Amino acid sequence: MTGTPTRRTALMVAALCCGLLVVPSRARGQQQEPEDPEAEKQIGLWLDEPISVDLSSSKSLEFEFHQRFDEGATRLFEYFFQGGVAFRARPWLTVTPIYRYQRYRTNPTTSYENRLQINLNLSRSWKQWQPSMRTLIEARIPENRIASARIRFRPNLEYRLPVRMARPPLVGVNNEFFMVPGENSYAAGGWFTQDTHRSKYSGPVCLCC
Repeated sequence: MTGTPTRRTALMVAALCCGLLVVPSRARGQQQEPEDPEAEKQIGLWLDEPISVDLSSSKSLEFEFHQRFDEGATRLFEYFFQGGVAFRARPWLTVTPIYRYQRYRTNPTTSYENRLQINLNLSRSWKQWQPSMRTLIEARIPENRIASARIRFRPNLEYRLPVRMARPPLVGVNNEFFMVPGENSYAAGGWFTQDTHRSKYSGPVCLCC
């Protein structure tokens, strides 16, 4: 009878040691999961420079240059170029196939990424208001990572300011949801990678010293 408590104590100590060994190994595995390099940290600033050239009444050539800052808008962590042809299939529907080349300035393993995208944009205008819904289907082909597909949904609401200008400025707000239906290029992302809330201003900027 005196040996039973001793054996029980030994088993408890062995189980505790096994548990302590398992927890660090899981932690190490989580640390090794690659983070999506386009995920910004803290408060960010996005700069967009689009160019649109009309080819006909229903088609236009679209080219864009974008810069992304994070960590309180102090660090340029990515930038990309993209271009495509926009087809206005209906007054409320625009379909744009796009090629994008993206650079990650601070990522140690993935410095660039190629993307093939299809942008489906539903939009309507009502007086000063312009609601829209963008669905972006993209194939991501990053350096040193597997390729993956992703679907992005962005509901957007813009308001045209009532000022006397040829092109009055717009203010708006949107929220974007990112979903990966299959295997993700970045294991830390999972199938629902993020949702991103943004405020938007489009118009002249005055810098005063």
